[in-house]
Amino acid sequence: MKIIFSALILAIFIGSCSTFKAVPTPPAEFRGVWIATVANIDWPKNGSDNLEKKKKDYLALLDYYQAHNFNAVIVQLRTAGDALYPTKLAPWSTYLTGQQGASLKETVDIVPFLIKEAHTRGMEFHAWLNPYRATMTLDTLQLSTTHDFYQHKDWMIPYGTKYYYDPGNPEVQAHLAEIMQEVVQKYNIDALHFDDYFYPYTIKDQIFADSTSYANYNPKKLPLEDWRRSNVDSLIKNVYTTIKNTKPWVQFGISPFGVWKNDTTDPKGSATKAGQTTYHDLYANPLLWMEKGWIDYLVPQIYWSMDFAPASHKILADWWSTNAFDSRIYIGNGPYKIKNNADIAWENPLELPTQLNYVRSANNISGNVFFSAKSLLAHEEVAKTIHRKLYKHKAYTPSHSPLYDAPLPQNITVTQLEKKDKNYIFNIKSEQKQRSVLIYKKEPTEPKGLLGKRYLSKDDILRLPIKLTKNRKKLVLVFESKYGQHSLPIAIKLN
Repeated sequence: MKIIFSALILAIFIGSCSTFKAVPTPPAEFRGVWIATVANIDWPKNGSDNLEKKKKDYLALLDYYQAHNFNAVIVQLRTAGDALYPTKLAPWSTYLTGQQGASLKETVDIVPFLIKEAHTRGMEFHAWLNPYRATMTLDTLQLSTTHDFYQHKDWMIPYGTKYYYDPGNPEVQAHLAEIMQEVVQKYNIDALHFDDYFYPYTIKDQIFADSTSYANYNPKKLPLEDWRRSNVDSLIKNVYTTIKNTKPWVQFGISPFGVWKNDTTDPKGSATKAGQTTYHDLYANPLLWMEKGWIDYLVPQIYWSMDFAPASHKILADWWSTNAFDSRIYIGNGPYKIKNNADIAWENPLELPTQLNYVRSANNISGNVFFSAKSLLAHEEVAKTIHRKLYKHKAYTPSHSPLYDAPLPQNITVTQLEKKDKNYIFNIKSEQKQRSVLIYKKEPTEPKGLLGKRYLSKDDILRLPIKLTKNRKKLVLVFESKYGQHSLPIAIKLN
């Protein structure tokens, strides 16, 4: 019976592919993928692997997604009170070194390599950090003595099978803001990113024991639920302010659980019947963050199929589209569910392409992010459909806000210095510092003319691979500011 059903699905898929009509490619579209390091989900494959294998495996992921015309990676650098980079604020992650607290022997810091290689491929690098999750289990014997569990036990709250930082403790807030500030200051990232883990998902008959903080740090005498939300709000505001005071062009993005509220509890909520919600269970209020301008982009995780009755992807995409304020909205998609879920819709290889196609027509939605990197690799037929039908042409990432969409009036001079080591090398002079450049075959009137994107060096040198030019003698360049604003097109000749 299963064989007959699978054959039927395949037949439908083959027939549907020929009739699948994609919405035209927009020139700007965020095409991101989460690279999860927790539990070695995507990378590294094993913390005990040597450095060269770690690098090789990372480059393989980048090359795969570059070939499929993705333009951003969201790489997890903090999973649970740890770090995939050297810092005095957290121990080394076991997922990178094989043992928590043990240093990466072959190098002092792998993160600059991760960023450089993403940028070399024209991909944005978003540093993904989990703020509140402190451990993955209650077995604290596996933790380094430098972990906050041992350094600040009063910050820890056990719940379910993990420890969490106490969001209501002001010392925790200051500590987390310091961690975020260090990453922004230290690395050439494009964005800082949080996922859906704020207060933990509700576990029946268990209490999150934050009564001491509630008694000590609640000057406004708020009800418990409002107080918890105010703690998360405070962290979001503080992190945003910290980022903008450090490097104002670095974006702050958050990927919350896909349902804010069900409309059964609030008429402003979505027509869904989710068992838990971001607002009531995780005590997170992304609508407030967007309204206040505390974040640059939001990626609601809508990991359900188009017509899933309790939480329809279509209904939720429409709902977020109408509640975007001035933030960018990208949709979080779940390819990990393909042929791996009780919902039969995920047996159809066109389920994910249909989701991507649907949001292209939605107002205020500017792209998608896939969870997680390994998932699409395991389903090549789906990946091919997305590439051929939806991501056939390259797209650049949207500007940081709809408020930045106007071209910048600026004087930019492009001077070819030499042709060396398979590159055309140019010196760039401009009134304002430029971060990157889009390379077009000719005037940028349609997406298929975009050849690629290059980041400028610190000394304003552009290295343009000869291979990228495809033997053309004339190209058009459009420069991008640190905020994603575009210059007017500049025609150049290649000598």
